[in-house]
Amino acid sequence: MRHNRKVNHLGRKSGHRKAMLANMASSLILNKRITTTEAKAKALKPYVEPLITKSKEDTTHSRRIVFSYLKDKYAVTELFRNIAPKIADRPGGYLRILHTGFRQGDAAEMVLVEFVDFNEAALASAPKEAKKTTRRSRAKKTSEAPAAAPAAEAAPAAEVPAEAPAAE
Repeated sequence: MRHNRKVNHLGRKSGHRKAMLANMASSLILNKRITTTEAKAKALKPYVEPLITKSKEDTTHSRRIVFSYLKDKYAVTELFRNIAPKIADRPGGYLRILHTGFRQGDAAEMVLVEFVDFNEAALASAPKEAKKTTRRSRAKKTSEAPAAAPAAEAAPAAEVPAEAPAAE
């Protein structure tokens, strides 16, 4: 039984598993999407997402920490220069896992792992939705708007006649 076993070992020793996850993470960062098995994708997601969160703060310390995981300076540069500015306002959930079917040889479930903000096809087709408002906030806005409008209109009207005689 797997009680309290949080890490999927993926049938590998720890050194092999760490190297594989580092290579997959570097490939994902450089290519923005990769195809892999579902088990590897689920193991990759908690490996990469903290690194992406670290990349939001571009300091030497955070670059060194990310490099210690990825071991690829080009992937680190890509992460800090191109990916971090795009996901700066996102609070988490940087990766998307899409199921693509089964592998021919062993029927392993295959998935596509990609960055959420880098899928141009999905971003272009998604309609821009306005923020939903609650009844409470809508009522507050409508009651404040008419009260502010007459005060703004009355002030300039009172100032215009006062300035006209002074100019003569």
